[in-house]
Amino acid sequence: MFAVTVLFRVKPGHMDAFLPLILDNARASLRVEPQCLFFDVCPDPDAGEVFLYEVYDGRSGFDAHLASAHFQSFDGKVADMILEKTVRVFNEVMR
Repeated sequence: MFAVTVLFRVKPGHMDAFLPLILDNARASLRVEPQCLFFDVCPDPDAGEVFLYEVYDGRSGFDAHLASAHFQSFDGKVADMILEKTVRVFNEVMR
C-alpha cells in the first residue's frame, strides 16, 4: 500500500469555500478510483489548516488520482485559496 499526507494552510476567509471542494474530491476519489482505499479529511478551521490522509493500493493509484478529472477540477478551483501545501508520500503502510 501507498500513503499520502497533505497539509493545506488555507488563506483567511477561504475555509468555508475550501471544505466542500476537498470533501467532494475525497468522495469522488473513493467512489470512482478503485485503487483509493482511504481518503480522510481532517479540518482545523481555527488554525486555518486541513490535513488529508490517503491510502492507495500502490503508487499507480495515486498517479491515477492526480490525473483524474475530479482532482484536476479541484486543484484548479482551490489554487488561489491556499497559502501553503505540504505533500508527503510513504511507500509502505504497516499494520
